[in-house]
Amino acid sequence: MASSFIASSVFALALAVPAAAQNAAIPVTLSVDASHVEGVVKPIWRFFGADEPNYATMKDGRTTLATLGSLKPGAVYFRTHNLLTSGDGTPALKWGSTNIYTEDAAGHPVYNWTIVDHIFDTYLARGVKPYVEIGFMPEALSIKPQPYQHNFRPGSGDIRTGWAFPPKDYGKWEELVYQWVRHCIGRYGRAEVASWYFETWNEANLPQYYWGGTQDEFFKLYDAAVHGVRRALPEARVGGPDIAGTSDTFLTDFMNHVKKAGTPTDFLSFHAKGSPKFIGEGGQGHVEMGIATHLQAADREFAQIAANPAFRTKPIVIGESDPEGCAACQGPANAYRNGTMYASYTAAVFPRLRALAERRGVNLEGVLTWAFEFEDQPYFAGFRQLTSAGIDLPVINVFKLFSKMNGRYVRSFSDRQIPLDQVMKDGVRSAPDVGSVATLDGNTLTVLVWHYHDDDVAGLDAEVRLALRGLPKAFGKAIAVTQYRIDRDHANSYAAWLAMGSPIAPTDEQRTALLQAAQLVPMQDVSTLTVVGGNAALEFRLPRQGVSLIVLRPI
Repeated sequence: MASSFIASSVFALALAVPAAAQNAAIPVTLSVDASHVEGVVKPIWRFFGADEPNYATMKDGRTTLATLGSLKPGAVYFRTHNLLTSGDGTPALKWGSTNIYTEDAAGHPVYNWTIVDHIFDTYLARGVKPYVEIGFMPEALSIKPQPYQHNFRPGSGDIRTGWAFPPKDYGKWEELVYQWVRHCIGRYGRAEVASWYFETWNEANLPQYYWGGTQDEFFKLYDAAVHGVRRALPEARVGGPDIAGTSDTFLTDFMNHVKKAGTPTDFLSFHAKGSPKFIGEGGQGHVEMGIATHLQAADREFAQIAANPAFRTKPIVIGESDPEGCAACQGPANAYRNGTMYASYTAAVFPRLRALAERRGVNLEGVLTWAFEFEDQPYFAGFRQLTSAGIDLPVINVFKLFSKMNGRYVRSFSDRQIPLDQVMKDGVRSAPDVGSVATLDGNTLTVLVWHYHDDDVAGLDAEVRLALRGLPKAFGKAIAVTQYRIDRDHANSYAAWLAMGSPIAPTDEQRTALLQAAQLVPMQDVSTLTVVGGNAALEFRLPRQGVSLIVLRPI
């Protein structure tokens, strides 16, 4: 309840713009040149994941997966921990299990695919593909099996227990992976399984959390897993190491190892996180985000890849990319999650990650958002998630906006967009960041605009003056304009819940209203703009923490 109170207080603070300032605004000049093409749009946003695999098959998990799959059917991927963990499939925070592997009295392997098949079936039925994390260690294989299940609670508990340790027999580990992939081919077909990603373990460079062995033991674990996958499916897409982005050289050591060992590695993966903090005491204060930390972490790993000629062109997936590190944790510093702060942060950070990769000359294929849903938890409980109690949060609507941007990037400039180097060095702590990115797909021009600041406090709207230049001849003399918006009044179920008085158990009527408030729909009827000499212009206000997508088409 304390975290919900803080979240509510912070949200109210962010909306409490003084009456005298309500008509004031920050002037923003934004220009888009549709004739200046800057590269093909890659849907790097289409990756998601969570600690808890069994939530996927539950009521809200199924609906959330369906929403994700609908964004780009057959091209959205989902990564989860605990696919090999022992247990009966009962979920808990930062926990899950499939009981895929046990041994009989004589020590012979016993494979059970029932639970893991149900998970993958649920993904695929909703247009989502597995990003297969090969982990964690079955109890019967762990060198230190007891205690096995951890006792994590938000804010306390040991994480690293028997599931986190190396196998007592690497041959049995490899055979488990081989038999699993072989089974998947039989169930889903060779071509389908070949379209998946296979990576081994999670954050093996954090020994206090996810790995109870040495670096060399992890490399041995990785080699054995890859051999198992490729023995079953030689064309399988394999990679890793999905480490936490830190100041270490683990990624460089990994690249050197797989090159020397000759272990196939088709893609590289690492994690990058931000570092929000709560400024204030006794529940009075606000969250200050740490976007600079997030970008710095990504850039350090990009730099290691760029420095290795054998790997610099490999596809890269940032296997977890988030404002902070623990989706299942609650507390004052995480009070940004339910509202528009999370949405505007997401809109502001994705283009910067793409820009960093381009600057380093590396091949960024995906950025995986480690957020899903937490089944049967209180409404807006303060976890890092995309939906709450089956209701879309503002952040998931950002991905709906991303999914509407296709074709090629075109030149976009905002005089209020903070330069990349300044954001990496200082974050967004003084003037707000009002930035943009634009794409042209045939005769559809889209312009994404965000209004972001690290501090979750009140601020002026942005008065945006958008100049459109170099419009294709097919646009003619008039164009239709549709605007989608995520802000304090649009596509925001959390604001609607607060306005209801934060009901612990909304009635059917209230729940229907929350579902409606969550929807991403055009702000108004389609309007038109006059085109003169391939140019046009429009103006609109964008509140602080707002995100808009302007869609322009010929009439």
